[in-house]
Order: sequence, then structure tokens, then C-alpha cells
Amino acid sequence: MCLDGHCEHQVDILHPDAGRTDEPGGGPGRRGLLAAGVAGAAALTLAPMTFAPSARAAESAPQGPEATHVISGHLATGVADFVHLPVEVPSGVRKISVSYAYDKPAVPSGTPGNSCDIGIFDERGTDLGGRGFRGWSGGSRTSFEISNGEATPGYLPGKVGRGTWHIVLGPYQVAPQGLNYQVQVTLTYGEPGPAAPRSFPPQRARGRGRAWYRGDCHLHTVHSDGKRLPAEVAAGARDAGLDFMVSTDHNTSSSHAVWGEYAGPDLLIITGEEVTTRNGHWLALGLPPGEWIDWRYRNRDDAFPRFARQVRRGGGLVVPAHMYCAYVASQWKFGFDDADATEVWTGPWTYDDEHAISTWDQKIGEAVRSGGRWLPAMGNSDAHSTPQVIGLPHNVVLADDLQTDSIMDGIRAGRSWIAESAAVELAFTVSGDARQAGIGETLRAPADAPVDVRLDVKGVPNGTVRFITDEGQMHQESLSAEGAGTVVWRTTTSLAAYVRAEVRHPMANGSAGQGNTMGDALMFGPMAALTNPVFLETSGR
Repeated sequence: MCLDGHCEHQVDILHPDAGRTDEPGGGPGRRGLLAAGVAGAAALTLAPMTFAPSARAAESAPQGPEATHVISGHLATGVADFVHLPVEVPSGVRKISVSYAYDKPAVPSGTPGNSCDIGIFDERGTDLGGRGFRGWSGGSRTSFEISNGEATPGYLPGKVGRGTWHIVLGPYQVAPQGLNYQVQVTLTYGEPGPAAPRSFPPQRARGRGRAWYRGDCHLHTVHSDGKRLPAEVAAGARDAGLDFMVSTDHNTSSSHAVWGEYAGPDLLIITGEEVTTRNGHWLALGLPPGEWIDWRYRNRDDAFPRFARQVRRGGGLVVPAHMYCAYVASQWKFGFDDADATEVWTGPWTYDDEHAISTWDQKIGEAVRSGGRWLPAMGNSDAHSTPQVIGLPHNVVLADDLQTDSIMDGIRAGRSWIAESAAVELAFTVSGDARQAGIGETLRAPADAPVDVRLDVKGVPNGTVRFITDEGQMHQESLSAEGAGTVVWRTTTSLAAYVRAEVRHPMANGSAGQGNTMGDALMFGPMAALTNPVFLETSGR
């Protein structure tokens, strides 16, 4: 039905097989669906939404040169990961505006309710990793607009070209009753106007040469599901005493073009993305400004290695995020073969971080046994909004200078440790046989030569220092009420394959705890600082 340029139609997707084109003659099925899919996660494509050419639209629309179509429908449990709504865009369109809504019926306790994301691809298509991406807002917005001069955060400004665009719905949770949705599309006709300005951040800030630099590598803004403006995130990074930060909005590169305004000699801003798949999230750190990484796949699709290679080709890092987060689709299922590092501490310390540390430590042991590559640990805030604290925690990276490539190199090499705040300082070294090694390095010494492990720390009142090797916790010592101290422990390369340090706060009852005993609960307090390991190898005399 169409009145004054406003058209509506109804589509039902009653079963995952509803997209089959099984009508006589090979035409669309009775529910108006076309079989489709990206070369990744399963997808269904609806029948196209068609608009009149611009001249006809201008004549028929009394409110001005624009036209609106509405589609509503029903998605059943078991629907494909992505539902594509083609929009046939004529020439002469200045702006495309989209809004959507869906119902949220009551569900039994323990049953997921309806949640549906949205985004859009332009006339260049929906191919996995292709050039057609124009934006994604997940479930954080109910409407967006795109024109040459501006776009809603999360979306890329640019010309609204003639051809088939695709609105993409992502129904990642569907209630037993199904999900009723409505999508409204408005095209505004006219000249495209001037292009939006772009201000990518510089690749270098004023550094101190080879030094330790502090940075939070997992931060969100209004360009995805964050509530902070880019200016507020940059200010928060400065307030936290950080030297660098990485922008990692979910599934979009739209914020990259605004960070130049907020970077400066005192703050390096690195562009990235949190790639949010159905089988876990990962950080693409150090992306070339403007580069986007696709997320539309599951572990079984075997697409993750392809996009990991894409990130590395640009000099970036692949980092699984919050591997044991309990939220739907957030736990990591892709393994670590294609990872460069892994996030083991995300935001304020919680039980899932303890699990992540244990898994990471096991992976270190596997690398020692196999002689293969080991996986450095990272810690980041994943801050989205107040009161989440930017820089709690953050990484302290030994880099040749305060520039993107140098920071990525330091993280990749494991020359880093994690701090809950800039108030925490430490130095961690291992010495023996007239040699010394630091975090991420290897000390080689004869099997029976004494090896001294030393940690100097400040900023953790009544804290507990733990030294952990491939055997587990081998030494524990408490800090003073002032929070500063030096802890030394002796071992040999025959007894320890690696050693790493943790600095813990006191337990809730005020005690230091005992990390190598068992109890009804964990026998140590929240983390204040965590180092990557120093490796020990036996050498001949």
C-alpha cells in the first residue's frame, strides 16, 4: 500500500528454511524471500524495497523531494544470523534515513528475549570483507542517516549511490514467540553537497625515546555502544595519565576520521575496532585509519584467519577480548593460533579475569613445551560510559618511541605489564651468570647457576607479591602499608622455565591470602599489577 510516497508491506519469516526459492519458475517463495548469504555466517535476503526515480518522487511527495517505505515482518526462533533488506536506490538521492523497531515479549526466567542489531551496506554489495560497508550501530540506536556531508555516529558519510543497498538486521536473540520488526526507509532527493571532513590521528606523538608508555587499548564511544563522545574519551585518557589509547568501537571504523582533533603531542591515538562475532569478540589494534574488519562469521565458518591476516598486513595486532565474559556471543571460541596477544584483565577485577589468567598461564606452559610462539597478556578497561574508568586497567609497554608501530611492536613482543592505574609502578628483572633479562625477554644461564628474580613496586598499600613459574606460585611476600617495596627470590634455570609476577590487593578480610592453598573461595585478593613472563633457559658454561 502506498500513499503520498509512503509505502508499507509485510514479510513473515516463519522458519529458517523460509528463504528457499521454491515457487514454480524459480521465483521468490510465497513469503517474499530470496535465498542469499554472505560467505560467512548464514543470511537471508528479503524481497527488495523499490523507490521511484527522483523526478517522480519530487512530483508525488507534497512535503518535498523525499519518499518513505515501511516493511514489517516476523522472525522465528532459528532464523539466520543476518537478514538482508535490499533497497533499490535510484539516482539523485541526497540522503538515506533508516529507523527500526521490534517487540520484546515477556519470556520465562532464564530464556533470552528479543535483541536485534542493525547496519547497512551500499550498492557495492554485502560480500564478506567487501567494500560495501557503510555502518553498523548494533542495538545501540533505533535510527541513522547517511549523506555525503555527514552521518550518524557508527556510519560512514559519503554519496548515496544508485543501486541496491542492503539494510542488515542481526537478530542475535529471538524469543520463543518470535520477533516482530518494522523498518522504515526514507530517501531524500537532491544534490549530494560537499563531502564530510576527515581528520585521522597522526601516527606519532612526542615521546621519550625508548621508554615505558602507558595505554588503554579497548575503549568505546558514541560511534558504537559507548555513551562518551570522542572528546570525553581523549580527556579521560589524559586524566588517567596515559600516553596512548586505542579506539575500538564495535564493528565500525566511523570514529577513525574524528580522532585527529583530539590527539596531540601528549597523547597518541591509535585506530582499531572491536570485532564482535557470534562466537566471541576480538580487538583489531593498530588498523590503518579508515580500515574496517568484518565480523559476520562464526568459528565454524573458518573466516577468522582471513581477517587476522588482514589486520597483520596493516601492521596491527589480533587480540581476543574478555574470553570468559558471560554475555551472549561474548565467550572466545576461535582458539589462539591466530592471536598476537590476549586480553586477560578487562575492567574492574572479577572472576572471569581469574579464569582468563589461568588459561593464559596454561598457554605459556604449552609454548615452553613445544618451543612455539608464546602469547603476551594485555589488560584494558573496555570502558563505555560513566562510571566505568578509562585506564582501569591499562598496559605499560616498553617501546622505542611513542608511535603506533613501536607500540604495536612492544605489545607483540610481550615487553609489557598491566597496571590498575598510573599510581602503580614496578620494575621486574631476572639476573644470573652476569646477565640480566626483563619482561618479555629470555635469560640463559647454566642449570645450577643462581638466578635472582627481583620486583620493585610502588602504589599498592598492604599488597601481596606473587612469583609464579611453570610449577605455580613459588614465592609470596607482603608489601608495607605505604605500598612500596622490593621482593627478591632465587631459583635456577633447571627449576623454572619462566617466571612472572602478580601484585594483589589484600583479601576482603584484610589478610594477604595464600595463593597456593585451596579453600571455598580464591585465596588471594584482586589484581593490582601483572607482568608478562621472563623466560629461563639452560645454557652451557
